[in-house]
Amino acid sequence: MTNGDKPSEVVYDRIAMLRAERGITRRELADALGIHYQTVGYLERGEFRPSLHLALRIAQYFEVPVEVVFSLEPFPRLGSAA
Repeated sequence: MTNGDKPSEVVYDRIAMLRAERGITRRELADALGIHYQTVGYLERGEFRPSLHLALRIAQYFEVPVEVVFSLEPFPRLGSAA
């Protein structure tokens, strides 16, 4: 989140989780998307919000709907009781 962001403008993502479960490095993802590998890190840490185009390309890369990767609400912790 950058200094000018309001809490309502935060976008949560599961990029790191999707990368880890598939054994993909930041550099491999970045190369596949045509972006700098540091951008992947910025996305994962919430320091950069993707454009709609980039968000859709990331979802397409992982072959999941965009809402599986991105959310306006925090994702529930894995293994939390339902």
